[in-house]
Amino acid sequence: MELSGRQTSLSPILITLFKGVLYQDQSPDVWQALLQLQPRVRDHAGVFGLELVLDEAEGYAYLSQRDPGESEAELPRLVQRRQLSFSRSLLLALLRKKLAEHDAAGGDTRLILSGDQIADLVQLFLPSGSNEARLMDRIDADIKNIVNLGFLRPLRGQDDQFEVRRILKAFVDAQWLSDMEERLAGYREYLAGDESAAS
Repeated sequence: MELSGRQTSLSPILITLFKGVLYQDQSPDVWQALLQLQPRVRDHAGVFGLELVLDEAEGYAYLSQRDPGESEAELPRLVQRRQLSFSRSLLLALLRKKLAEHDAAGGDTRLILSGDQIADLVQLFLPSGSNEARLMDRIDADIKNIVNLGFLRPLRGQDDQFEVRRILKAFVDAQWLSDMEERLAGYREYLAGDESAAS
């Protein structure tokens, strides 16, 4: 989509943002227009009770539901909240942790993982002795769900390779990760107790 001089308008930017996340690498023209018209985009989004979340360093932007002020009436939600299952929350937390480790190691900014590597991350937290084929089906379903949510992107022409999208950092912050770590510790204890009782 080409946006030049006089044609630079809010419509392509707002339409892209209403549809989901705007990535700099996927839509460079729309991204540049957003940077130029950022105050106007914020004003227009505010009419709908939304706020622009823009991370120039990571190269993404999206609209988030804004909490109404004291004197404002609450508007119907435009941005849906999704309730995630434990296994999908676990997968997001593990991917976020892997992304943090990858960033700490330096080097390439892109984190690429195979489906098997992702499955290996999750299997550590699953009960041993379970039906392996069923577990793999569940992990595959969770991976597809995370792809649909936009946190993983399959690499074109490379079967079973996924890029962990950096927007995950905005949705899974340090506090969420810390809370999840506590839940995982309790889950590990539960599994250990379960296995010792079975033996």
